[in-house]
Amino acid sequence: MNNMEKLQLWLLILAGLSGAVAPSDLGGQVFVFPKESADAHVILNMNNNGTLQTFTVCLRYFTDLTRAYSLFSYATRTRDNEILLYKDKPRELSLYVGGEPVTFKVPENKGTSTGWEHICASWESATGIAELWVNGSPLPRKGLKKGYAINNQGLLVLAQDQDSFGGGFDAKQSFVGEIADVYMWDCATPTVAMQAASDDSQLAHSIVGWGSLQYQIKGYVVLKPMLA
Repeated sequence: MNNMEKLQLWLLILAGLSGAVAPSDLGGQVFVFPKESADAHVILNMNNNGTLQTFTVCLRYFTDLTRAYSLFSYATRTRDNEILLYKDKPRELSLYVGGEPVTFKVPENKGTSTGWEHICASWESATGIAELWVNGSPLPRKGLKKGYAINNQGLLVLAQDQDSFGGGFDAKQSFVGEIADVYMWDCATPTVAMQAASDDSQLAHSIVGWGSLQYQIKGYVVLKPMLA
């Protein structure tokens, strides 16, 4: 066994001990969160070395919940809602940046025939402008945290709202349903990001990519093929 093979084996052992999975192409698959829970979530590893001055997050989700729930939670040791995508009620979705929220009203006609929803949320520090696109259509832009920089020493979690770093979960805020096609960039605009997500193409400065995802499943979460 040469040195490179030894290194690869050691990395696989470390990933197994930590509960992490080596980067995987999850195309055509979904994370299923089958029941309300205060512990079921997925941790996503982020490829980001510096503070964030801008970001775009895209994902798809499928649920019949009518109560509030968290989709995407990024927290640091000093701030729980550094980035949060939170569905307050069926036609409202809030984006938090640096602990401050803006709420977008989603019109009734923005749904899809399959029940799956595709959302892209973005924010830029220079102007404070936040955007939300639902199923390919933009909503009126909002503004928050102009000049703010997002700390890169955080933890990214799907399906739970971190009220403390890596924890503080509340079952009544948990997501129940299916999540897929999660992407995050530190430079892409929503229009470019949505095209890249649909093509599964790799944009520069990708922080999270569904086609090469490193993740840890915690609690009752199942990886399954997407239903046609």
